[in-house]
Amino acid sequence: MASGLEYKGVASISGPIIIIENVQNVGYDELVYIKTQTGETRLGRVIQIMQKAVAVQVFEGTSGLSTTETRTRFLGHPLEVPVSTEMLGRIMNSFGEPIDGYPHFFTEEKRDINGYPLNPVAREYPREFIQTGISSIDCLSSLVRGQKLPVFSGPGLSHNELAAQIVRQAQIRTGENFNIIFIAMGLKNDDAAFFKKSFEETGAIKNVAMFLNLADDPPVERILTPRVGLTLAEYLAYEQDRHVLVVMTDITNYCEALRELSASLEEVPSRKGYPGYMYSDLASLYERAGRIHGKKGSITQMPILTMPNDDITHPIPDLTGYITEGQIVLSRALEKQSIYPPIYITTSLSRLMKDGIGKDSTREDHASVASQLYAAYAQYNSVKSLVTIIGEEGLGSRDKDYLRFGEYFEKHLVNQGNTENRSIEETLQIAWNALSLLPTDELTSIKPEYIQKYYKKHL
Repeated sequence: MASGLEYKGVASISGPIIIIENVQNVGYDELVYIKTQTGETRLGRVIQIMQKAVAVQVFEGTSGLSTTETRTRFLGHPLEVPVSTEMLGRIMNSFGEPIDGYPHFFTEEKRDINGYPLNPVAREYPREFIQTGISSIDCLSSLVRGQKLPVFSGPGLSHNELAAQIVRQAQIRTGENFNIIFIAMGLKNDDAAFFKKSFEETGAIKNVAMFLNLADDPPVERILTPRVGLTLAEYLAYEQDRHVLVVMTDITNYCEALRELSASLEEVPSRKGYPGYMYSDLASLYERAGRIHGKKGSITQMPILTMPNDDITHPIPDLTGYITEGQIVLSRALEKQSIYPPIYITTSLSRLMKDGIGKDSTREDHASVASQLYAAYAQYNSVKSLVTIIGEEGLGSRDKDYLRFGEYFEKHLVNQGNTENRSIEETLQIAWNALSLLPTDELTSIKPEYIQKYYKKHL
């Protein structure tokens, strides 16, 4: 598209943005070489095309740039990154370059980081269970291949530990190729060290491609990081026939970078100062998950975000909820009770769960057990509220059964060690132990033959 001409001087510099005037024949997202007056070379991309000028986002920041001496050259193609199976077991930066001290990859394969648009008709419905080893997810908000299932957390909650545990433990039960891509955006150095240590000590790193963006990296690189990771995911899934789980943390840091970029462009802000196009921008990430007719592989996403002030109506979780198929919500109240992971099942759900579980994927009683657990836990919460008014002594025998059930459920099924990897069979066994604290006539969501087979009469 571009002529390859070099332009001298820029019209203005604002934050990470430079404005270049009188440029012709350039395209949106086109890669730009930027040369400083000292001869240093930086990269940028076209993010806005105006009638007589273009706005370029400088990845390494604009510090040291001169409006008169800066030189730019448009390359005629978007940013591309190498893709290879050699990237598994490696730690990379926002540009897909290795930062773990080992050699570069021996590959000439490169892909556009923006991916390729999929025809919705080509999409295949997500099916088949992915086991995370976390009971409250596997039993009650099951993850399905090709799904987008976010984790809604809050500042200070144990979402990092949960993310690391899922990366270490996740597996599919069919024995097919299964890889994990871990995308970290705006992490503090101690959190980055925690993830590295967790994956390396357990050997999980061999199956993981880790893309790392730190809090002190330029915010504009944060916008690249998930796109680079998802580009590798698409290569592994659709060209190498692998099933890929993409864990992204923290989407809130990504959106803050988006807001900062929008402010630099002096765009009219929308809700809470975020740009009005944040919905479509998030969708451009989330919709890169899925399955395609005729392709054996799949991409499943688990984005993790911290809700500012634990507000689930905040624009970031709100828009994420519209695009994705459910959510896993972490509870500060459970965290205070030292329950890990502090997953609050009342507000957590997986909308595609019914299509990924059952006799062929997990077990015949899974769906009805999950339904009964939700109903019984709701009743437990009602009884717990009643106890604060009349005390436990004033409860009837049936309410006391529900109180025992709820306490057992939280202590044994929801709560588990951060190194404990439970199979779905072990999880369902604990679920039946909890349900067996209730009389059989309370188990109205479960078929009699399942009660006869799994109910523990003398728990």
